[in-house]
Amino acid sequence: MANYPTEQERQRAELARVEAERVRDAQELLRVTAESARAASEDARIAAEDARHATIEAVHATADSLKATLDNMKTLEEMRRVLREVRGLDEPESN
Repeated sequence: MANYPTEQERQRAELARVEAERVRDAQELLRVTAESARAASEDARIAAEDARHATIEAVHATADSLKATLDNMKTLEEMRRVLREVRGLDEPESN
């Protein structure tokens, strides 16, 4: 006589199969979510690196601008000095 599963055993086996499938689906969802989070994290890292480079370039541009302004101020001061000297040549020297 063969030992066939009872209806209750079949129902338990089916419930276990359904539950195992549900667990596999949840694991797959977690895997996909983790992969999406890793991709978003990598995108954020790249964006931060790009922002860092842009900030460095902006600092360099600011330094260049300040240097040019200082150079212009030095040139202007030199021109004023020369102008004062030229004006001084036209005036007779007093005792």
